[in-house]
Amino acid sequence: MREARAEDARTEARRLIHDLLGEERPGAALLLREASGTLGADRVARCVEFARAAPLTRRSTELAALAGLLVGTRELGEEWWRRERGGKLPAPDEVLRDSTAVDPWTDLTVLEMLAAWIADDVADAIWGRPYAFTDLNSWQAEDRVRLPGDAVPGQRIVVSFDAGGRLDAVVLRRPDGGLGSNLDFDSLRYSRPAEAQWSWGVAAGLGPHRLDEHPDPYGQPVDDRAAAVLHAWALRHGASADRVGPAWRTRGDVVAAIERIDWMWRSGEWFAWWRAVSALVDDEPEQLAIRLEEIAAGA
Repeated sequence: MREARAEDARTEARRLIHDLLGEERPGAALLLREASGTLGADRVARCVEFARAAPLTRRSTELAALAGLLVGTRELGEEWWRRERGGKLPAPDEVLRDSTAVDPWTDLTVLEMLAAWIADDVADAIWGRPYAFTDLNSWQAEDRVRLPGDAVPGQRIVVSFDAGGRLDAVVLRRPDGGLGSNLDFDSLRYSRPAEAQWSWGVAAGLGPHRLDEHPDPYGQPVDDRAAAVLHAWALRHGASADRVGPAWRTRGDVVAAIERIDWMWRSGEWFAWWRAVSALVDDEPEQLAIRLEEIAAGA
């Protein structure tokens, strides 16, 4: 059942990415080629620097952000990168060049921050600036936003809940005569850059995503003993031999196995395995030792 849900997610992601980029199984080479034609070679070269500097387990996330920037730039035009915002908000080109932190996205990487920014700008261009923000970790619908002073029953108020994500709060008359609102969850939508970022990440997967590097980071060897422990753990906990693959010798072997195994769709104990294989791939020996103790305790 969980494997079926994972494949459903990939199928939907491939459909979306095909609609947005014309390709169901996108790779890094295609993305960089398309992005260079839209963003310009210099900006894409800088984006590639960020992607190369990221841990291998995060590289697909950085490239997914680039996919969002590609689609967002197609929507808003290349001038989006140069436009001065005034105040404390620099032009996106300055953010890319200098790794400038921009509120409210300071907890994101540079590429994720820019992708969130352009996803929101496209959403604003389509649906107008949101009147309020709400957290959809709570699915309570009633009276989640403060109403404007001129609100009237039947009015729809645009609400933000995520970068590029919007839904409507519908104003209505309460039994006591006062005005309230209900979130209309059927109106939930995302801008195209946000859709591209999600769908590229799911459709392309964890990798390997090679970026013309010498030496190839995916070819670097991993700790044989730790790899054998984690390989055996995966087999013992229900992953098939086809998905786990032969013995892992390189970081690329492990990344490819992680992608095939669909660990996120398995039982909760797999999160400990994910933390361990991430430390193995990203060459974090202290974290790896801690994580191996964790999974041994739970084995």
